[in-house]
Parts: sequence; C-alpha cells; structure tokens
Amino acid sequence: MAAYTAHDSSFFSRRVLVFIIACAVQVLGFIGLTLGLANKVLHLAPQPIQTSIVQQVQKHVAPPPPPPPKMARPPVVVPPPEVSINVPVETNSTAITNVTDKKVAPAPRPAPVHHVVYTYAQLDIRDSPSTDDYYPPVSRRLDEQGTTIVRACPGANGRVQGQPSVVKSSGSSRLDQAALKWATAAHFKPGTADGRPIKECVEFRVVFQLTGDDD
Repeated sequence: MAAYTAHDSSFFSRRVLVFIIACAVQVLGFIGLTLGLANKVLHLAPQPIQTSIVQQVQKHVAPPPPPPPKMARPPVVVPPPEVSINVPVETNSTAITNVTDKKVAPAPRPAPVHHVVYTYAQLDIRDSPSTDDYYPPVSRRLDEQGTTIVRACPGANGRVQGQPSVVKSSGSSRLDQAALKWATAAHFKPGTADGRPIKECVEFRVVFQLTGDDD
C-alpha cells in the first residue's frame, strides 16, 4: 500500500510538472502572440501628418515696354525716266525728195449755194371788197376821212390768218375799227419761197375818203 502511494505521488508530481510546463508554454505563447500583434498594429497605424503653411508670394509682373515709335518713311521719289527724242534736222534744201507718177485728182468743186427766192405778199384790190362798204355811217355824216396803216398775215391761200392790228391810227377810232374789219375780208396774193406759197405778214394802208357822189 505504501509502495503504491509512493508511486502515485511521483506520478502526480510529474503530471503537475508537465501541466505547469504546458501552462507556462501557453502563457509564453500568448504573451508572444500579444506582443507580435501589438507591433503589427503599431506598424499599421497611420503615421502623423506634418503640415506646414506656405505663404504664396505674388509676383509683380512688370508691364511690357511700349513699342518703339513708328518712324515715318520718307516718300520714295522715283526719278522720271530719261526720254530722248530725236528731232530730224530741217534742211533748207529746194531739191524734190518725193516724186510720184500718180495723177492727183482735182479737188471737188464746192456745191453751189442755193439762195431762196422770196416774193412778198401783195394786196389784191380786184378780189377785195370796196372800202365804201365798210365806211362808218356816222363818219360819213361827220365828214370823217383818214388813212389807217394795218398789219395782217395772209396765209398760203391768200386769206388773212389771225387778227390784224393797227400800226398807225387815222385819228378816228371808228375808221380804225372799220379798217380792221375790211382787212379781215380783203384778199391777198400770198408770198412765195422758191415759187411755193407761204405765210407772210405785211403792212398796208386802208384809205377812207369821201367822194362827190357821197354828198
């Protein structure tokens, strides 16, 4: 019984020693594991960031220098080209230098100048009424007589065109009016230009005179 007890005590002592060693190994392993993880955490932790404020210095850029003044260029004067004209020298020579056998046609004669031949209009007494038919009765009773110069323009048919006018009065307005009426009814030989009848103005006298038969 004592021998068994002694054997058991040594057995237990060894088991205790083994247990203590195992525990010690686990503790050391745990401690080592803890220290390793701590170092890894320290290495993985972000390092502190150092910042510094840098003041930006504004650079003053000097303005560009002004452009150089433009110098006015003097106008380019082109000298005129030299022109030489060769003028033939006249020679006082009477020798004939140009001889030709061609006959020179005579210069044409100038056309004759045509002068238009005019004839003046004339009073046709035979085809005109008598002035007695236009004598004012009052002038007859008052013994008024006189000569009126009248201007009239007979046409190509010999009849007066337009209104005749008094150039010089007879002194009596009644006789002047009668002379104008008579000139309107009078007949003329028309004026002509190269034989063709034309309109022409003429002046003539209209006489109002009492005869012995009117008394």
